[in-house]
Amino acid sequence: MKQKTRSYNLLCPISRALDHVGDRWTLLILRDLHAGPARFKDLQTGLKGIASNLLSDRLHALEASELVQKYEAEFGVSLYSLTELGERTGQLIFELARFGGRMPRPSMVQKPGNLRTVAVSLGTACKRAVSPDHDFEATLLIDGEAFRMTAKDGDARILAGAAESPDVVMTTSYEPMMALADGEIEQSKFFLEHVKLEVLTPGKDMEFFDLLARSIREFY
Repeated sequence: MKQKTRSYNLLCPISRALDHVGDRWTLLILRDLHAGPARFKDLQTGLKGIASNLLSDRLHALEASELVQKYEAEFGVSLYSLTELGERTGQLIFELARFGGRMPRPSMVQKPGNLRTVAVSLGTACKRAVSPDHDFEATLLIDGEAFRMTAKDGDARILAGAAESPDVVMTTSYEPMMALADGEIEQSKFFLEHVKLEVLTPGKDMEFFDLLARSIREFY
């Protein structure tokens, strides 16, 4: 079924972008897909408060805008993923995260249904901060939810799911990470009080901490 579209009908590139990503929930769907392909259920679980029909509508609109694609994976499971154009929204969402960190926190905070939200903000910060000297793979366990962080050949990324052969495994919690990103706690306190690190490849912990420290500075 063809989606009804609303448009500002302006040549301004900002208004043209908002024609495609300006609806409520749309940027948050893109945000979560930066963690990698996801089932409809994964997206709905992470986006607390979104109705299934509204999520379906937003996904259809994103497909029509060629920002998201739907495909069949193993065992007939339908997955949604970003297109090449959709991947380019990472920088936009990261800048919104930096701006949002300077805004007051809501009075009533609820934890998201999953933590795919961390992939684009921290992952883009790592991509900006990585150097050719960083060469490792890590597993991040955030409140028990696993993400894999890779740094190689001057590029870095964070995706949902544990690394197959991590050099380091970091265990931490979501709330302290958000406090760190908002500048509410110092890096030294975060690493000392809220991080447990398992080193599987000696020496890679120094590379890992160096990139993580650099990436955190990207938020300020």
